[in-house]
Amino acid sequence: MDLRITVGAAALALILAPLGYQLYSSTALTPPKDEPVGARTTGAPAPESEAPAISRLQEQDARAKTEPTPTATPTPAPAEAVVSSEPRQARKMAADSGAMNDMAAPAVELAKPSAAESMGFSNTVVAAPSGSVAVYGGAVAPTQLSGDSFASFDESPVKLVSTDPVSTFSIDVDTASYSYVRRMLEDGMVPPPDAVRIEEMLNYFPYDYAAPESAAMPFKPSIGIYPAPWSAKNQIVQIGIKGYVPPATSKSAANLVFLIDTSGSMDAPDKLPLLKRAFGLLLDQLSSDDTVAIVTYAGSAGVALEPTSAGEKSTILASLDRLAAGGSTAGADGIELAYQLAEEHKLTDGTNRVILATDGDFNVGISDPDDLEDFIKTQRQSGISLSVLGFGRGNLDDATMQALAQNGNGNASYISNFKEARKVLVSEVGGTLQTIAQDVKIQVEFNPAMVSEYRLIGYETRALNREDFNNDAVDAGDIGAGHTVTALYEITPAGSGGGLVDPLRYENEQAPSANTSDEIGFLKMRYKLPGEQVSQLIEQSITPDLVYDTIEDAPTEMRFAASVAAFGQKLKGSQYGAMDWDAIRSLSQSGRGAIRTAIGRNS
Repeated sequence: MDLRITVGAAALALILAPLGYQLYSSTALTPPKDEPVGARTTGAPAPESEAPAISRLQEQDARAKTEPTPTATPTPAPAEAVVSSEPRQARKMAADSGAMNDMAAPAVELAKPSAAESMGFSNTVVAAPSGSVAVYGGAVAPTQLSGDSFASFDESPVKLVSTDPVSTFSIDVDTASYSYVRRMLEDGMVPPPDAVRIEEMLNYFPYDYAAPESAAMPFKPSIGIYPAPWSAKNQIVQIGIKGYVPPATSKSAANLVFLIDTSGSMDAPDKLPLLKRAFGLLLDQLSSDDTVAIVTYAGSAGVALEPTSAGEKSTILASLDRLAAGGSTAGADGIELAYQLAEEHKLTDGTNRVILATDGDFNVGISDPDDLEDFIKTQRQSGISLSVLGFGRGNLDDATMQALAQNGNGNASYISNFKEARKVLVSEVGGTLQTIAQDVKIQVEFNPAMVSEYRLIGYETRALNREDFNNDAVDAGDIGAGHTVTALYEITPAGSGGGLVDPLRYENEQAPSANTSDEIGFLKMRYKLPGEQVSQLIEQSITPDLVYDTIEDAPTEMRFAASVAAFGQKLKGSQYGAMDWDAIRSLSQSGRGAIRTAIGRNS
C-alpha cells in the first residue's frame, strides 16, 4: 500500500478546508489549463483500498514504530546544486526515527470532502514526487537537494517566571511559511523543520477579534486563557489584535515599483507566468490616482515601464506580458534602480513601496547580505518600504526574502498558485498597501504567584531584548489595514504540577505586591502611528476573569488557533505540545465557524 501522500491528506483535513470558501467564492477567474505547479485538480474519492479507515492506519503507524524502516540510496545532488540548510534538516529527520514516527500522519477520510476538494485537492493517493523516499509510516523526505534554503533557528524554550518573568517580541504579519508548508504537503513532502514558523501559520488565517473604532488607536488587544489541548495541567494565553480598516473613501494614493526577477531560474510555470497573472490581479485593485513602474533584473537591471497611471491598464499589462526569463540574477542592482524610481516619484501623503517578486536567488550585485540589508534599512528611513513575494521551488532563498522584508518594513508572502495570489493581492491588498501602525512590539510580564513557567509559541526570529521595548530606535514589525496578529503562550499555573523545571532547593519565594497578586500577567504594547517617531503605549492586565474552564467553553477562534499551533508543532517535530493527528483534526474542525465568519467579513 502506498501511503506516501498521507501527510498531505492530514494537512487538508486539519487546516486547509476552512479557506475553501474564501479562495473560491472570492474569485471570478478560472485558472487556465497551464495552472502552475502546486495546483491540484479535483479527483474522485479514493477507493477503500487507497483511503483506509483511520483505525487501520493507526495500527499501521504503530507497526511502523517498531518495524525497521527500509532505506534508500540517495541520488547524488548535481554539482551545481545550491547550498542550503536542507541537508542538515534532512539528515536530522532521517536520523531521529522517534520524531519522524510522530510526524507521520495517518491517512484520513475527510469529514467534509467537498470542503477540501473545493480547495482543488484530491482524496486520491498519488505517487510521491521523483527524487523522494517514503519514510516512517508515510512521511516523505527528499533524497535530493531542492535548492530551497531557510534560516536556522532554535525553538523557544520554557522559561521560569521566577528568574525570567518578561517576554518581549516584535509582531509578524508574514504568511510565507504557511503557503510553503501547504505546497510541500500537497506534493507529498515533509517540509524542513526550519520552514515551519508557527507564528506565520497562525497569522495566515483571519480571526474575529474586536476591531478598533478609529485610526487614532489602530488596534486593541483581545485576550483569552484556556486549557492547553495537549496538557491538562497547562493553559494557553491567546493575545490577538485586529488592525483598523480605513473607509474606502480615505484610501491614499500609491506609488508602486514592481521589481521583477526575470533571470533564467524564473523560467517555470509557477514562477514568471504565475507572477504576471498575480500582478494583473493587483493592478485591478488600483485606481488612476496610483502609479506603477516595472524594473527587471536579469544579468543587468533595466526599466521595463516608467511610472505610469494605474488607469492605463492595457499599457501596464502589455509591459508585463513582454517579460521573459533568461540570464543571471543581478538582484541588488535591480533593487537600487527600483528605489531610485520610487524616490523620484515619491508621494508626500501616500504609499511608497517596492514590491519584489522573485524565486529568491541573488547572485550578482551587492553580494554581502549585511550590506544589502543596510541599503534596505536606509531606504526604509526615507519613507519607501519593501514587500517580497516568493515564487516557485528549487531556488527559494527564504532567509534572504525574510531579512529584506523585515528590514524594509514590509511583509513576505509565498505565492504557490493562482488562488494564493488572489488571497494576497486582492483579499488582503489593504494590509499590504496601507500601513496603520509601525514598530509594533509586545511585552508580557507574568506574575510568579500565579504562573511558574511559560513559553512563547513561535516568533523565534522576532525576539527582542527586554530593553528594546522602550527604545524607539529599535525596529519592529508593521501592521497593515485589517491585519490580524495572534500570539500564544503556553503557561504552567503555579501549583498545577505541570512544570518541566524543578524548583531550586534554596530558592526564596518572591512575595508579589498585594495589588497585583491575583493578576496572571500584564500586557504592554508599543506602536508608532505612520510617520511619527515617538511610540505610544497600550497596557492591559491579564486577569482570572479571562480564563475559560474548559477548551470547549473557549471561543471557536481560540480553539482553531490552538489547533494550528498543535499542527505546526507536530509537523516540525517539536519537543512540546504532543497531540495525535485525530485530536488535532477534531480541535480544528470545532473552530472552523469563527474562521468562516471572519472570512465572510473580509471577503
